[in-house]
Amino acid sequence: MSELRIRCRNNGKKISVPFGSNLYDAFTLAGFHMDYGPVAARVNNKVQGMNYRFYNNKDVEFLSLSSPSGMRTYTRTLFFILAKAVEDTYPGAQLLIGGSVCRGYYCQLRMDRPVEDEDIRCIKRRMQEIIDADMPIHRIQCPIEEAIEMFEKRGMKSKVQLLESQDDLYTYYYKLGNTVDYFYSCLLTRTSQIHLFDLIKFYDGMLLRAPSQNDPSKLEEIMEQHKKMFDVILEHHRWQEILGVRTVGELNYAVQEGYATDLINVSEALQSKKLSDIADEIAEKGARIVLLAGPSSSGKTTTAKRLAILVMACGLRPHTISTDDYFVNRVDTPKDANGEYDFECIGAVDTTFFNKQMNQLLNGEEIELPRYDFPSGKRVFEGRKLKIGPEDVIILEGNHALNPILTQQIPEEKKFRIYVSTLTTIQLDDHNHIPTADIRLLRRILRDYKHRGYSAVETIRRAPSVSSGEEKWIFPFQKLADATFNSALLYELGVIREQVVPILEQVPERAIEYAEASRLRKFMAYFRGIPGDQVPPSSLLREFAGGSSFRY
Repeated sequence: MSELRIRCRNNGKKISVPFGSNLYDAFTLAGFHMDYGPVAARVNNKVQGMNYRFYNNKDVEFLSLSSPSGMRTYTRTLFFILAKAVEDTYPGAQLLIGGSVCRGYYCQLRMDRPVEDEDIRCIKRRMQEIIDADMPIHRIQCPIEEAIEMFEKRGMKSKVQLLESQDDLYTYYYKLGNTVDYFYSCLLTRTSQIHLFDLIKFYDGMLLRAPSQNDPSKLEEIMEQHKKMFDVILEHHRWQEILGVRTVGELNYAVQEGYATDLINVSEALQSKKLSDIADEIAEKGARIVLLAGPSSSGKTTTAKRLAILVMACGLRPHTISTDDYFVNRVDTPKDANGEYDFECIGAVDTTFFNKQMNQLLNGEEIELPRYDFPSGKRVFEGRKLKIGPEDVIILEGNHALNPILTQQIPEEKKFRIYVSTLTTIQLDDHNHIPTADIRLLRRILRDYKHRGYSAVETIRRAPSVSSGEEKWIFPFQKLADATFNSALLYELGVIREQVVPILEQVPERAIEYAEASRLRKFMAYFRGIPGDQVPPSSLLREFAGGSSFRY
């Protein structure tokens, strides 16, 4: 039998494996230990499951749960085990696995009665039995029409609709005992590899909990979430049900039947109505300073601009200010553990000067607004004066806008806080959720390429640092918001696909970022393209796709 050469990037070792060996064989020969792994591997910079077999020489990097790809592999397997447990214990019930909520996964169980605590305990018990049984998880490839016929016989409508909208000749599915399912990327190979999980009652459904990526020995800590935020998520789900577009298969069908323009118009109208309601709240409360924050690429800038128009329609005069203009001079910026300037921390903002100027405005005094000159790294004054009266409202947009430290000297009754993010969107199918972080990353790749001159490689490379800053400085304060605005649009990924795929295709295979670019390209392939010419110029999506009527 011929030997193949495998280069292991984890330890630099070159090993020989027999033709047809799998990743487990290569890992054994590589001769090193990996905590909580391997659960998957990057093969020539493309993520594969551990059942992948070698028929050519390859570069391999083994992945543990401490990597994003490894954790995604783990959670997808957990979804499959949950689906089997529901099928075994409540035949005929419909399981809907939703997006991330409170650092868990919100799941609904649709049956002929409300979900009770005993139901959750029963499903969790069955999940543990499946894990303890060390059952193999099989990946099976077949012609796509065979998979469609199989899922159709099992009444799995969302999977049928998804696969019917694809142009592939072959597809694959996973089998666990008598349960079959489709997942858009790799799973673990045995159920016993799930070492930790929890399932608890959550509102009208369940919260599925997985290990922390930072410390896989512990469950991800539940993050307190304001009820208003969860109400927005449920409201969005109701909109989906009304429109009949809850999954990608349903979206693709609507586009194919010529309803794309209707979807765009209704989605924009629903979002405008929500923002108009928030403007009404601001006017009713008599707030003088509106604080608007959210994670990267959530659409904060356009939201602030549209909100200013709606506040004006309420009879008020808005003035939009960015917290960026209150940065300390670059030489005074705090440094991180690596000795680099930490522009993401609250210490990068001159909070003392900010509070002084805001209180001067509230007291009827005139101030000169600063502008932060990024090339020189210094605050400059250019004669921009501002004085406000009883009908004026300041709209302040920035990463730290909800952080109490920023406005600690401003009276509480004068403030109104808004959290903006892509809180929820459509699902691939009933058991495949779309991470909102992926939507924001795709938006950022598009914006950075079109408006800032950055390649997809550069944007993907910076993504972990951006996420780390959000975890520390943005997410902890979302619960303080008086209002929550969901910036996701039902149709947007169909429009984004047309522009972002060519950008992702520019990422070379030799780049480590190729794995993420490849994953996103595969994800985008599920969507039917939607021409962007029907998107209104005032749409939030225009901030990323271009063609906005707003100036940035």
